[in-house]
Amino acid sequence: MSDFDYELPDELIAQTPLPDRASSRLMVINRTGGEITHAGFSELGSFLRPDDLLVLNDSRVIPARLKIQRTSGGRGELLLLHRVPSDGEWIALARPGRKLQIGETVHVLPLDANAEMASATILDKQDNATAHVQLSEELDRDLAAFGLVPLPPYITTELHDPERYQTVYSHPAGSAAAPTAGLHFTNDMLSALDQQGVTTAYVTLHVGLDSFRPVSEEVAEEHEIHSEWCSVSPATVEKIQVCRKNGGRVIAVGTTSARTLETLAKHGESANLAAFSGPTNIFITPGYEWMVVNGLITNFHLPKSTLLLMVSSFASPDLILRAYREAIDHRYRFFSFGDATLIL
Repeated sequence: MSDFDYELPDELIAQTPLPDRASSRLMVINRTGGEITHAGFSELGSFLRPDDLLVLNDSRVIPARLKIQRTSGGRGELLLLHRVPSDGEWIALARPGRKLQIGETVHVLPLDANAEMASATILDKQDNATAHVQLSEELDRDLAAFGLVPLPPYITTELHDPERYQTVYSHPAGSAAAPTAGLHFTNDMLSALDQQGVTTAYVTLHVGLDSFRPVSEEVAEEHEIHSEWCSVSPATVEKIQVCRKNGGRVIAVGTTSARTLETLAKHGESANLAAFSGPTNIFITPGYEWMVVNGLITNFHLPKSTLLLMVSSFASPDLILRAYREAIDHRYRFFSFGDATLIL
């Protein structure tokens, strides 16, 4: 994994979103010829063609960060990761996970200090950090009254407008982190691309926190990636087939959309795709043979992360690391609120 490490100055980690979503910069990477072009994200349409298909992840971030108080008075936090089939039950990261006991019920503090507290019960513990929890009915019904949008650990500045960590087209709630490549799009920009003949389609993948977990194993394939729930509708499958028939390119907006599309191919035949809904734990590393995605829009990713491995598999590791070095030299903004790349 040392081949996928790089040094990043702290000041290049974007702490806040730009005032205008589409004002981010765009680095265009030609994976065939190796050329790198610098542009603005608002110029995306000049690199796309009629009959191209943009596939976006429409998952919405849930207010998953809950402040808790134990009966002893100690404070902590639950970070909801994903639901389990039973009503009101979730898998969550718990802090202080080592101290919380199976069977313990904790108070959940509301955002409004004058409102009533809710509760959560620790049903089981998978390890000292991860717990299976049961939320009280009022808490599960109205998470927004209790929870905050969880930001990645490298963002230390308060987010004043939580909607800036949501895409403009987000709908089904379920993610613990935003599909950040989509944060650059505005409704006006999507309309302009449509008028240009670029089609859009949507998939859903509810993003977990595995995105931020570095690969600690030296051999990437030994890393275990968590599963995430995803869904591709018949309408999106039809748009992919039409795009292919017309000679267009399927361009995934974000690594989550890309993983979903490649999962779709894994569950059928690349030439005969069918709608799919279910878990995916696909782990894409250099050497992977891409079956659906022809282009990728994605932000700059953390060193030694699964997402950097995935992007390096779509181009080449040498090209991606060269592009990252050039991005640092040109003072691009990195990570969730940072600038974007278009790899074609």
